[in-house]
Amino acid sequence: MHSNSNTASMVLKDKNVAIIGAGPTGLTLAKLLQQDGIKVNIYERDKDPEARIWGGTLDLNLDSGQEALKKVGLLQDYFAKAKPMGRTITDEQSNVLLSVPPRYESPEISRNDLRQLLLNSLKSDTVIWDRKFTTMSTHNDKWLLRFDNQPDAVADVVIGADGGMSQAGRYITDAKAQYTGTFIIQGEVCQPKINCPELYDLCNDTILMTASNGVNFVANPDNNGSLTFNVTFRQPEAWLPENGLDFKDKGSIAAFLSEKFAHWHECYRDLFTSTSYFVGLPSRKLSLDNQWKKDRPLPITLIGDAAHVMPPFAGRGVNTGLMDALILSDNLTNGKFRTIEAAIDNYEQKMFVYARQALQETSSNEIVMHQPDFSFLKRFE
Repeated sequence: MHSNSNTASMVLKDKNVAIIGAGPTGLTLAKLLQQDGIKVNIYERDKDPEARIWGGTLDLNLDSGQEALKKVGLLQDYFAKAKPMGRTITDEQSNVLLSVPPRYESPEISRNDLRQLLLNSLKSDTVIWDRKFTTMSTHNDKWLLRFDNQPDAVADVVIGADGGMSQAGRYITDAKAQYTGTFIIQGEVCQPKINCPELYDLCNDTILMTASNGVNFVANPDNNGSLTFNVTFRQPEAWLPENGLDFKDKGSIAAFLSEKFAHWHECYRDLFTSTSYFVGLPSRKLSLDNQWKKDRPLPITLIGDAAHVMPPFAGRGVNTGLMDALILSDNLTNGKFRTIEAAIDNYEQKMFVYARQALQETSSNEIVMHQPDFSFLKRFE
């Protein structure tokens, strides 16, 4: 399986790789490197592997996400764990406008299930939990990594996979994630059959999508056994600090949404009152227009959201990240590059091209999906 592993670790021979962040991209990269005998540790801020991960289910694309899982031998496990789901498109009065059959070629998997699959495939001591990365510096030709109230660590190569508000990113780029003009409210209902039966039935075991007057609603009735949903709407940046929304007070968020959905079918308002908790987040993207710093004291790069965070409006985020993991690991292990820096530079040149395309597609979807009419439905016809 690893016929290239003699030449593989040439540039990484006797080197330690530190990955910051145990999301899908960081875990996949670690597995790809381990398969070639490279020593790698992941430092993750979550307390332990049981930590609950927020967010919708993921469908992995054939040519990126699935390709990465195939290379780490987990493609069958993905298909065994994931669930093909159709789409039900309704109007705001819950009349069904369109039903799209399940996509068996790219089923939906919960983020926790995907994390567990990847964790189980790694050596048991790969991930070091409860490590909130703060800063790093160079010391004796190595990176010295510092964490909040935890011991330091050293590494020869650092790969930032620590999400859209990446701390590692500061060492490579001055770009900051920018608000894209859309606000996202996510909610979760436990035991949806009992707690929001009408909306649960409307989903009909598919992903439910509705839009009206620039408000977008998407629900998944089976995300790790719960019903999870997103409400998205456009608001100017000035609205963010002024909106007075208190996500610790779920009653006030339910009231805010119920008012927004006053003209919708009552099953939506029932859903909001039965929601166990809400999270609010401004949708952000990281532009790749800023050049990344070339003069890095030691090898370091970024993958996944740390490199190119994007809103969820095209389903490209995790797939783009897994593409990063594939290309970077291959560059570091295929014996074609004489230095780690050359392998990283080649990865970054390629990543800038396909990540920019994904960002563009996401941005145009975001605009179309929040038009007051139903123009976004054309994507499904």
